[in-house]
Amino acid sequence: MSTESTIDDSIDSAATTVGSVWPIHSFVTANPLSGFEDQPFEHAVSQATDLLGGRGYPSADTFKQALTRGQIDPELLESELADRGYDAAPETLLDRMADADDSGIDDDAGDSDSERVDAILTKWLPVFLDEGRAHWSMPNREDGFYSAFRALAAHDGEIPNSGIVADLPDSPTAAIDAVIQSYPEHQWEAIFEEQLAALPGWTGFIKQRVDDGGEWHSAYPITLDGYLAVRLSLLDAFGVDLSPETDGEATEVDTVDELSEAFLSAWEATYREEVVDTVAAESEAIVDTEGGASSRPDAQLTFCIDTRSAVIRRHIEATGAYETFGYAGFFGVPIEYNGYESDVSVEACPPILDPQHRITELPTDDETQASHDRLAGVRDATREVIDTLQANAASAYGFVESAGSGYGLALAARTLVPGRVHDLFDAVAGAEPDSHEFCEPMVHHQHTYAGDLPVGLTTDEKVEYAATAFELMGIETFSRVVAFVGHASETENNPYDSSLDCGACAGNPGGPNARVLAAICNDEAVHDELRDQGHAIPEDTVFVAGEHNTTTDEIDLFDSDVPATHADDIEHLRADLATARETATAERTDAMGAAATNGIDETERRAADWAETRPEWGLAGNAAFVIGPRELTEDVDLDGRAFLHSYDHTTDPDGDALEAILTGPMVVTQWINNQYYFSTVDSGVYGSGSKITHNPVGNVGVYQGNGGDLLTGLPLQSVAAGPDDPYHQPLRLSTVVHAPVDSVTEILADHAELTTLLDNGWLSLTVVDPTRDHDVFHYEGGLSWTGSPDLEAAIDDAEPAAPTVPADD
Repeated sequence: MSTESTIDDSIDSAATTVGSVWPIHSFVTANPLSGFEDQPFEHAVSQATDLLGGRGYPSADTFKQALTRGQIDPELLESELADRGYDAAPETLLDRMADADDSGIDDDAGDSDSERVDAILTKWLPVFLDEGRAHWSMPNREDGFYSAFRALAAHDGEIPNSGIVADLPDSPTAAIDAVIQSYPEHQWEAIFEEQLAALPGWTGFIKQRVDDGGEWHSAYPITLDGYLAVRLSLLDAFGVDLSPETDGEATEVDTVDELSEAFLSAWEATYREEVVDTVAAESEAIVDTEGGASSRPDAQLTFCIDTRSAVIRRHIEATGAYETFGYAGFFGVPIEYNGYESDVSVEACPPILDPQHRITELPTDDETQASHDRLAGVRDATREVIDTLQANAASAYGFVESAGSGYGLALAARTLVPGRVHDLFDAVAGAEPDSHEFCEPMVHHQHTYAGDLPVGLTTDEKVEYAATAFELMGIETFSRVVAFVGHASETENNPYDSSLDCGACAGNPGGPNARVLAAICNDEAVHDELRDQGHAIPEDTVFVAGEHNTTTDEIDLFDSDVPATHADDIEHLRADLATARETATAERTDAMGAAATNGIDETERRAADWAETRPEWGLAGNAAFVIGPRELTEDVDLDGRAFLHSYDHTTDPDGDALEAILTGPMVVTQWINNQYYFSTVDSGVYGSGSKITHNPVGNVGVYQGNGGDLLTGLPLQSVAAGPDDPYHQPLRLSTVVHAPVDSVTEILADHAELTTLLDNGWLSLTVVDPTRDHDVFHYEGGLSWTGSPDLEAAIDDAEPAAPTVPADD
């Protein structure tokens, strides 16, 4: 093998240990240790601690709080500790863990030369990777990062004119080879791994930009080998020894981690038993009430499986004869969406999928469009003038002098009366028609392409997406109005606003996806095909789209195309959605500790307050994923902690729908759960620390203060109620499936990527089997289950898939 191939292969292998980082304007939640998922959890966090320096478990104080609050069952804890050979009192062991944590504090400032290299790189990377924020662009960007650095490095006075950096080769590989040739080849991968992990935020962003291959990467290319070539050349210039500190092998789990694993497992088991007992009891209740007469619902609403949807669903169902479903928030249609006012299109689907269609929003109402364009034109022209005056060196100071008082009054209003500001903006926005009032998504197949994607969908594709949605959710009967409700957030002065939008839509609002599926399902040709397949859609059923504002719990229905025959239905639904909003916001504001007499007023204040660090809690608290019919959870308050995916095993005899849920949404919810987990247990390394000292950079992310690494996870305020008071309980995901256990076993046997996650403890899986007297089976690894001696034949018949190393994000 050539040296170049060895270097390339070593870089590819080393890069798996750094998680991908998406731009903050399209925040995608992902497990920061995704590259370690092929290892047992306890070994992965130990190795990541060596490489990245992060804590892998909750602190002793966090465990002590959970124990005091009754969140950890003492008997389960005693069992977990005994399994690991500990018989001392939990309080004694927690004190021992706390002492070990205190003694492990390292005040060493580190290698100053390596820190100088980091400082130089964190100056160059933002200006090169900028996505339209900078008014004065870095020269030579179109040549690529390595070439631009090679051309401009001599003008940076902080870079020594020594070593290879004084005369960089033409290619990155040649530069890398020149630096590492004095080190043995078996160390190369470890060297690359440590250097990529030195700035994991910027490295992860480069990795994702390369994988995405989008417009910014095409215009201004950067590669991992180009980045490493620059980094290694700088280290060489400063004379830094590159000998790796770790050998890349899994390290032994120390006593503190072993104890932490015991406490964590007991905490998780305590919570899981509560959810499983609820599902099992409701499973029996479903059978007891089967066959009873049921009238046609007033409406059916499908929401994202997002934990926030669970709260509003419960309140909607309490207002009247409504049936709600849970489905992945991109509604099963992987699209690239170009809105009416958007300069660029967005990928509106989970990161484990690639968009399959280009959907563009096109005007259909000339008069309403003209009204919108007039108001939008004034707004955009004003914004452009202000931006120019603020950014131009010649006019910036004069602008501040002349407009300062106006800005001062605006800031004062945002601070003192944010609710009034919200009402004002709401009134202004109401005067300007939204694009959905005069545009339709172009879903019909256009026989053209936008880049590599076909524009629109064929009839066969439409039928497939609609049928898949009905089958995965188990919908067999239809009401007069069926609504697909996406979700989005509303916040001010919040760089992390997209982290509160739909994770299934790659950190974008879910309304466009809901509109696409509604348009598909209203197509008469699609109706005919679906009826031929056995989906009994009545002639009077109308599909509508909507969007749930998760900050204020307002639900906006996009009903411009609803026929007059259904006007009363829509009016009645709107009234009940308003009632549900009142009760849901009252519940949520109480959970946020807000002393508000009106939940709507408080949520609107939070949405408009530019100083509000916690406009909403997002998915904080998530800990479970329940896959089954709504009857299992509709009368239960799960405290907004569970992802809820509708599924009826009786409509899925072959298990195809369940297979799609386990291999898709379950994997994505595991990413979400692990990002919240790690952002909670170590906000500084795996999260992004406090919002208060954040600075946005380049429209790609944030860093602390005036520079440094790109922060990768959730801010402290998204997971904690205070400095020492975690709001999010850091538990690994507990998945509970209502289905025949042998069907689940067969699916797992066919998907090594799932058994890898489960066998290594990244999440748990429990089955409540309605065909076996509602017995509970907990997955133990190796396709085996607890409480299932009669499953041996099913396991023997299942052919395990060949083990594979999970692809990185």
